Amino acid sequence: MIEIPDNSAEHLALLDETAASIKEAFGDIPEILVVAGSGLGAFGERLENAKAVSYDKLKNFPVSTVVGHAGKLMRGTAGGRDIMVMSGRKHLYEGVDVRVATLPLQAMLRAGVKTVILSNAAGSLNVKFAVGDLMLITDHINNMFKNPLIGPNLDDMGPRFPDMSEPYNRELQKVARETALDLGILLREGVYWGNLGPSYETQAEVQMLRQFADAVGMSTVPECIAATHAGARVLGISVLTNSLVLKTDAETTHEEVMETGRQVSDKFCNLVSTIISKL
Repeated sequence: MIEIPDNSAEHLALLDETAASIKEAFGDIPEILVVAGSGLGAFGERLENAKAVSYDKLKNFPVSTVVGHAGKLMRGTAGGRDIMVMSGRKHLYEGVDVRVATLPLQAMLRAGVKTVILSNAAGSLNVKFAVGDLMLITDHINNMFKNPLIGPNLDDMGPRFPDMSEPYNRELQKVARETALDLGILLREGVYWGNLGPSYETQAEVQMLRQFADAVGMSTVPECIAATHAGARVLGISVLTNSLVLKTDAETTHEEVMETGRQVSDKFCNLVSTIISKL
């Protein structure tokens, strides 16, 4: 199990060791990184001239134990741009420290990434949204009560108290909106609520969450905080894989989430690739 040192210099050295491992595997690192969430691994599989390395072959990378997360770091071409793709992520509900979960992303930032596109599978809280819709994340609420910046600050990466008034870059949001319009893709917009998980929400929780957010999931928030701290531009897109307000008596299952992700993969991949072509 990876342990994060309490000393900031040692923590930074751990990130640099991981970044060096990434560079050894892939060479100079491009500036764009896509993090593919549950059921969205098809994006990485569609890269041109792709090279993939399993997380367990990279220094200090935690390996995801969740079905639908391939656990591969990839490099290739999408939208005519050289990019990196993290196909899968480590979640806090897998029993790791939040700083361990965000270590790969922070190492990628140390290696040269400047723009991060975060994606996830999420449950819809908005009655106007349909299963299979894509949602542009305009803001988030951190209900995980965990922050990857806890502990000694990494001054070389960012300030002790980073501003989070604009965690998702407005310029990137504009590009996403224009791209969706050009492609004829309905792109919803809303606030993402981050829960710790791994259990899905009770009906009482859903009624409460509907007052504050449009979608709920178990990832993305720690990564957004870490990337914002380091000065990276962040774009967030949720695939609404199930509805928590337009549902029958059927249970919400991970299989349902995965299947919807597969069904909308073409739409998701097309949107993200075209956004990348405009960056």
